[in-house]
Amino acid sequence: MPTLKFKTSINCANCLRAVTPFLDAEASVDKWSVDTSTPDKILTVEGANPIPELIMKSVSQAGFDIEPA
Repeated sequence: MPTLKFKTSINCANCLRAVTPFLDAEASVDKWSVDTSTPDKILTVEGANPIPELIMKSVSQAGFDIEPA
């Protein structure tokens, strides 16, 4: 299963709650997590065929910064 990583501005539990509906609605994502303990707040996404542009769009729509790690 391919894994993608992104730097984000998702940095707390409230941020995670805000982005959850957007990432959960993205069909190319099977599993995701954010390591809020690191300075880059790394979002790790797994899926059969995750599409980076759609993941970045979903996170941006939730109001967070995102870029490839």
